[in-house]
Amino acid sequence: MSDAEIKSGAQTESKGLPAVASPELAARDAASSPGAKTLDLRPRRRRIMPFLITLAAIVVAVPLGWMMWNVYMVAPWTRDATVRAYVVTKAAEVAGRIVELPVVANQYVGKGGLLMVIDPINYQIAVSQNEAAVQQAQASVQNLDAQIKVQQAQIAVNQAQLDQAQMDLGRYQALKSQNSIAAQQAEDQAYTAMTAQANLNLAQQQLEALKAQKLSAEATLAQAQTQLHQAQVNLERTRIVSPVDGYVTNLLAQVGDYANVGTNILSLVDADSFWVDGYFEETNLAPIRVGDPAQIKLMGYSAVVRGHVDSITRAIDVSNAQPDNQGVATVNPIYTWVRLAQRIPVRIHIDTVPDGVQLAAGMTATVQIDPR
Repeated sequence: MSDAEIKSGAQTESKGLPAVASPELAARDAASSPGAKTLDLRPRRRRIMPFLITLAAIVVAVPLGWMMWNVYMVAPWTRDATVRAYVVTKAAEVAGRIVELPVVANQYVGKGGLLMVIDPINYQIAVSQNEAAVQQAQASVQNLDAQIKVQQAQIAVNQAQLDQAQMDLGRYQALKSQNSIAAQQAEDQAYTAMTAQANLNLAQQQLEALKAQKLSAEATLAQAQTQLHQAQVNLERTRIVSPVDGYVTNLLAQVGDYANVGTNILSLVDADSFWVDGYFEETNLAPIRVGDPAQIKLMGYSAVVRGHVDSITRAIDVSNAQPDNQGVATVNPIYTWVRLAQRIPVRIHIDTVPDGVQLAAGMTATVQIDPR
């Protein structure tokens, strides 16, 4: 700075006016002040903050991306899953008019619970008739038993008479050989012995005939007892009970309807048979093993149902394998470059159902398998 500028500044200060510093002096004063370093760091911080934010975002995004990759690409999952259950159909085993229907649609019924009653009057009459037939057949068997006992006693008498006649015949023949009696007496005794033998043979034949009649009567008794049992079974079948613990579904029968044999009357959803069929693409089947834990997310609920892989289906329909009228396979000659992965059903056993979740066959679900 020149001496003239210094003098000019000094004169200005002497007059009480602020001195006007030159740019070089202002820069020198700013550098020598205490807050100069702080002012110089602020632009650097502004440049570092975006880098730190980007680095933090990368640190968070990498594990999240890895988790999402495992969920969507590694861990098998599918949105194409359905809740399923066994449905028991009840058909009338005897025909008749429905006189009682103590259940309503969607009602829970325990195993052995009464579902409906078919008019039992005709079947009660049939039971009574067959009971009478059984009693009559039993009486016939008992009568023949008595006759057989009498005939056996008669045979014993005839046998004794024959033994006595043969003894007398032997004595008479000895006396005849000694000329102690006439020959006619010996011949008469021989005829008596022959008569006793004939009576014994006849009695034995009559006994065999009675035994044959008894066999026939016993067969008639067995047939009557079988018919009685059938009538009793038919009477029991007028009361239709639930074979499982389940829910009545799609109930259309009403009191007064006529139930025909073999016609389905109502259906029951087995409450203990629910499972989930997850339809996985064949490209996702490799890591799935029986016993792997599974998470089931129903469309209408936020709670997760827990289960495990119960089995993997071993066959699906193949359209190209359908035989023609000659029994050979029909193969479609059309081939496209886009090959769609087939979907294979995987059966998921339900282990736990959260409170408030109500399962219904046909519900849509998302299934994720956690390979062990």
